[in-house]
Formats: sequence, structure tokens, C-alpha cells
Amino acid sequence: MKADGQLNIHSENILPIIKKWLYSEKDIFIRELAANAADAIQKLHILHAQGQASHIPEPRIEIRADKEKKTLTFSDTGLGLDAEEAERFLAQIAFSGAEEFMKTYQLNDTFIGHFGLGFFSAFIVAEQVEVSSLSYKEGASPIVWSSDGSVTYSIADGERSEVGTDVILHVQEEHLEYLDETKLRQVVSRFCSFFPYPVYVNGTHINEHEPLWQKRPQDCTEEEYKAFYRVLYPFDEPPLFWIHLNVDYPFHVQGILYFPKIRQDLTLSKDHVKLFCNRVFVSDDCKDVLPEYLSLLRGVLESPDIPLNVSRSYLQVDQTVRQLGTHIAKKVVDALSSLQKNDQKRFEECWQVCELVIKLGMLQDEKFYTRAKDLLLFKRCQGGYTRLQELADQKTIVYCEAGQEQAALTTAYLEKDIDVLVMSSPLDHPLMSRLEKDHEYKFKRTDAALDATLEDPTREKTLLDASGKTEAAHIADFFRAVLKDDAVDVQAKSIDASFPALLTLSEEERRFRDYMTRVSGDATALQPQRSLIVNTNSPLVQAVYKVQEKQPELANEVVRHIWDLTCLTHHELPPAEMQEFIDRSTRVLAKLTSAIP
Repeated sequence: MKADGQLNIHSENILPIIKKWLYSEKDIFIRELAANAADAIQKLHILHAQGQASHIPEPRIEIRADKEKKTLTFSDTGLGLDAEEAERFLAQIAFSGAEEFMKTYQLNDTFIGHFGLGFFSAFIVAEQVEVSSLSYKEGASPIVWSSDGSVTYSIADGERSEVGTDVILHVQEEHLEYLDETKLRQVVSRFCSFFPYPVYVNGTHINEHEPLWQKRPQDCTEEEYKAFYRVLYPFDEPPLFWIHLNVDYPFHVQGILYFPKIRQDLTLSKDHVKLFCNRVFVSDDCKDVLPEYLSLLRGVLESPDIPLNVSRSYLQVDQTVRQLGTHIAKKVVDALSSLQKNDQKRFEECWQVCELVIKLGMLQDEKFYTRAKDLLLFKRCQGGYTRLQELADQKTIVYCEAGQEQAALTTAYLEKDIDVLVMSSPLDHPLMSRLEKDHEYKFKRTDAALDATLEDPTREKTLLDASGKTEAAHIADFFRAVLKDDAVDVQAKSIDASFPALLTLSEEERRFRDYMTRVSGDATALQPQRSLIVNTNSPLVQAVYKVQEKQPELANEVVRHIWDLTCLTHHELPPAEMQEFIDRSTRVLAKLTSAIP
């Protein structure tokens, strides 16, 4: 059997749902009622422009708290309501007056109201709501609409003498904090700071600042950008630079994205960029609009193309939102490219914050990788920055970790006129692997292997003794016997440097170990094979090798000390062995100084 029917919706069950579940936070009722007031003023101005309203009062939204009466009143100088309109717009849940107005006058989307539910957010905090209104229409009579949030309401003659509307909330006992002026001003400022019409809280003007993002970039000065940043983030230092978005195609989006100065507590966060719709603050959660790698930025975004859910608190993530995020990312790359091209010095000054965006974006977004690759800068041990293109003639790009710029091995490379880059970001290692994936570059840490350019064949100990071994082989045997560690491959070579030894670990094994450490959190989870290369030209190595027969105990102590010093230099000395290193240092110094008369 087939039958058609109509859903039976009980309004007495809907209001409690709206009050408890529709809106993500209580404060939003202030935004909804203030936005309704702004829409009412805008409608009256549209009608006046079309010759359908003879007079319009000065636009004004007033929010007043009365602690004695326990009321919160939202007043506007908009087009008002007559009795018939109150029946249609206030008594029908999910009937949007804004939608009807746009259809009637064939307007584009210029109102925040769409769903016909914003007014009922008043019952989140109110036990009773009264609407006192006078329509702009000639001969209209004032009315008062009243409801306690149940299925019943009343409409009676009112006393209002000026065109506009008062929405009076009789606040529930548990929500009287909204009558506190400090609390009220804080919430109103959050939502209404850039409303198109003046907003007052108990007589104090709230929205004195214009939305700078709606101006053309060429009409804005540097001081205006910095001043606007102070409005948005009054406790922050001035930003490094900014990107002004004013795009009409393929999306309508306006906004200003600021690159903040790096601080110790600065993190990637979803609430640094504020989202607006028709100058009404909607959310500071832009994680679905902006890719993660842009969440370091601060500022504002406004776009009518962003679909909001019914509470206007969250995005309805769809293809448009994803494409918008990609488009914004492209504009960011374009702006950074322009800065690098036109002011390289300024770009380098801002690199500390730019690199986080660029490097993370290259790792997370293939399109961003392609666009931003040429923007990469790397710090040089010699000072300044270099671009990868400038190192294209090097088969292998040598680098060191931050803090190793003055290390003996780094200095040895620099003395051979070999560029050494400094990798200081946690993003550098995965980024190097990504760059190598395209076979464009090959990276090698200074201690990944003994570079041939650092060896000195002219001083190599090649003379064989009676046992058929060279002095270098004997030195290696001596160190090997003292250390007694099968996980360490000991070699002795002629190195054109002053350090006694160096510790090498292949680039592949080091990266794999670092990866496993990040995954497991245990630096000892993997102990790969390492090589200790003893420098046969080192005076200290020569001295300890010669003294081993006369003072074997001291020689052994010194060899262990050389090993610990080498590990310490390469950040390979386990913390648990630090105390033994200190104790041994004391013993060695005591033995060496005991011979002083």
C-alpha cells in the first residue's frame, strides 16, 4: 500500500531543541540579535534608495542592560514591524525574513540572516521576550509582540513613537552575568566590532574601527595595516608583513593575513584568523578554510562563498571551501614571491616566520611544493642565506645542525671553501628527503662520512713495520682494544685538521634513527653502526700512542676521554654517561698534573 503524508512537527518540542542544541555557545544570541538589527537597518536603506521609504533615521544599534529590571534590550532604527509582519516573521520558526526580502527585491546575498532561527536564540538566556516595534510604512501602528518561549504568544498595541524595533529580553536568573557591563561589552565587541552601523553598549560606542580588509590594497598605508593589527591583537608585537586579499574570481574573498613575529609560545593554531560574514564575526576557527601550514598566520577573512551551518558557528565543508583554501594558499605564495623578487633583504629579515609556512606547506601540499620551492632559503655557516639554485653545481650539499657552526669539523669544511648549510628547523630533515625524492639535490651532514677533501695523503702513515702494519693501523688497533665496542668501527687516517677524532654515521642510518626516535620517543631504541676515525696527525693522538707502553693506564684513560669528547662534540654522548666523563676528566687531569714539579 502506498500513501503520502505530511510530517507533524510540534513547535513546543522545537524551541527547547533550538535553545539547547542549535547554537554552540550561549554568547551567540548577542550576535544573532545584533545581526538582525543590522539587517533591519540595511533593509530600510535599500527601500529608501528605491523610493519606497520616505524617511530614514540615523542608523544606530543600542544594547542596554538593566540590572534592576533584569532586562537586556536590543534597539535598532531599522524598518520595523507591523502586526501582520510580526505574525509572519516572529511566529514562524525557520521562516527567513531576509530570504523573502531578497527574493522580493531581487537582491544578491547581503544579509547574514538566512535560516529564520536567529531571533529564537534569545530564549537561550531569556524567560520572556518582548518585541516593541513601529514599521516605516505610512500610517503604521506600533505593536508589542510577547512570548515566554512556549507555543503561545501575544500581539498588542504598542507605544513606540519612532520607526525601529526594541527586542527586550527578560533574563533568566542563571544568566544574569550578561547584565554585567564588562561581560556584555566584551561579547558585543567580539561579534560586532566591524558592524556596518554604529553599535553602542549602554551608550558606549563599540565599533569605531573600519574593516580595513574591505578597502583596496593600494588605498591602505603601512601605518593603517599596523594599526589594524593592534586592533585585532592589542597585546602582540607589530607584524613582520602582511598579505591583503581582494579577489573576485574564481571566489569572492577579502581579508588581510599577517605574518607575526616569532615568539617562544607561538604555535600553529586554528584560532589565529577570524572569519567574518558581511562584517559580522562568525568564528575564529578557520581550519577548514586555511590549510594547516597557514595556521601560523593571523588576521581576518571574509567571503560570501563560505557556506555556514545553521548556527553560523561552523563551516559546512564542501568542495568550494577546499578550493578556496587552495586559492588563498596560491595568493600567499604569489605575495611571498613578489616580496623576494622586489626586496630580497626584507624577505631574509622575515625568513624566520616565512620558513615555517613555506617548509610545512611544501611537505603537506604538492601544489604548494611546486610553487614555493624556489622561495627556499638556507642559512650558511659563513653568514647570510643562500638559495638552493646557487648550490646547483655541488653534487652534494653539506650541512650541519644548529649549534655546530663553530665545530672543528664544520670549520675544516669551511677552510676548504666548501659551503656548509645550517639546518635549524625540525622540518628540515623531512624536507631534505622530499627534495631528494625528485633527484634534484643530495644532502649530507658534515659527519655522515669523512669527505675526501679533508684527507691529507701527503702525511699518511704508510710505512710498514716488522709486523707488516702501518703506524695508522697500530693506532686503530690501540683505540679498538681500549674501547672494546663491536658497534664502533675504528679507523685511523691522515686528516688535514687539528681535532683528534671524528664520529661518522651514514646519512641514511642517521635519518632512519631520527625517524624512529620521533616515532618511539626513545633515542636508544636504535643503535646503528658508527665509525670512529682517529686523526693520525693530531698531536694528542700521537702523544697517547707513544705513552701507552710507559703509562698504559693513563693512555687508556686518555683514549676513553678522546672517545667521550668526540661523542660529546657530535651530540652522541648519552646523558647517563656524562657523570663518568666528568669523573674521568678529573682523574686524567690529576694524573697529568701530578708530574708537574
